[in-house]
Amino acid sequence: MLNSVRMALGVAATVLVAGCGSGDADSAGDLGDGRLVSVASVKDADVLVDAEGRTLYTADAEEDGTIRCVDGCESFGRPREAGQCQIDALGSSLADDLGVVERPDGTSQLTYDGAPLYTFSKDDVGELMGDGFTDNFQGTRFVWTAARVDDSAAPPSTPDESGGYGY
Repeated sequence: MLNSVRMALGVAATVLVAGCGSGDADSAGDLGDGRLVSVASVKDADVLVDAEGRTLYTADAEEDGTIRCVDGCESFGRPREAGQCQIDALGSSLADDLGVVERPDGTSQLTYDGAPLYTFSKDDVGELMGDGFTDNFQGTRFVWTAARVDDSAAPPSTPDESGGYGY
């Protein structure tokens, strides 16, 4: 029953980022219908996922909306590009929580509660490997957290003894 409720939540809370032009798939991962982000139940947590179903993450170092994950950091946290499109949540309560920020390279990145969104390079669909991932890039410590849409809990990933994954 609980899984049925979560599935209904995921369908009902689907968030769309409408294409700015033709409706064709864009380089930001649009499936052609404009869908870039939706809600899914992953390991008993209701989280944002991209169009491929991969969990989206935020970094504590970027909670203020400032992009700090650049260069080598992007090999772990891959920016969720937003293109030049307007957020259209079609009645979803998530509309107010999504936005766009400009990255240092001039591309646009999707945000959730003001924090830039990323996928984790080691995740596959339905995984939370990046939840709790900790590492340092260019003198900044990053702790990655799955972008949860409620207070659902998920077990953190298991870093090595140094607090990171040793990359």
